Amino acid sequence: MAKDKTMASLIQTLAEMPKRDNSAYHKAMAEARRAFEEAEATLGGAVRVRMKTKQKRNGDYVVKWTFRREDE
Repeated sequence: MAKDKTMASLIQTLAEMPKRDNSAYHKAMAEARRAFEEAEATLGGAVRVRMKTKQKRNGDYVVKWTFRREDE
């Protein structure tokens, strides 16, 4: 019986915990999709992407994308 109460209180605690905010992730993914769409429209077809990543001293994470036409 005590084990059931402990499990129930654990489940209740987990259910009441604040959810993680993924809004920054969703915004970044939307910007990435737009960048690919714009690159394909500008370059006229399928594109190849080269990506560089870097973390700055202040903790910011920087991603640089270079798009090229697939046939080049």
